[in-house]
Amino acid sequence: MAKPDRLTEYAAVDDIIWQDRKRYLGLPLSFTVYRFDANRFYEKKGFFNTKEEEILLYRVLDVSLKRSLWQKIFGVGTIVLSTADQSTPILEVKNIKNSDRVRRALSNIVEKERDEKRVLGKEMFGASGAFDVLDGHDMDHMIDHPGF
Repeated sequence: MAKPDRLTEYAAVDDIIWQDRKRYLGLPLSFTVYRFDANRFYEKKGFFNTKEEEILLYRVLDVSLKRSLWQKIFGVGTIVLSTADQSTPILEVKNIKNSDRVRRALSNIVEKERDEKRVLGKEMFGASGAFDVLDGHDMDHMIDHPGF
């Protein structure tokens, strides 16, 4: 009798909500693929040597959109994700189609994930590195002197 494979239970993949490639002149001619499901955002780069990055959506601090004149002409845009992730604090999702619609959907899913996990903005603030430059003495000084 064969033992059940427990890895299969943990390696289950959620349904992909959105997927697109980085575009050049509005055409999907690159080997960079972006996608997200209900819990994670994935970026896969490369053809011969591939690199895949995964970001938990509840760790996203800010979602913004940038569109240059050329991007507007070709119907693409760049979504910028500011995260509390150590390896990728800023992720640029470059030259994707329907960028404003994707940004709104991603922002709504991020908020839903943070609500489900009960993660507040103040809990994520320290994770972004805002207080990394302060040592314990400076923090005590700020607490003792509220006008600081």
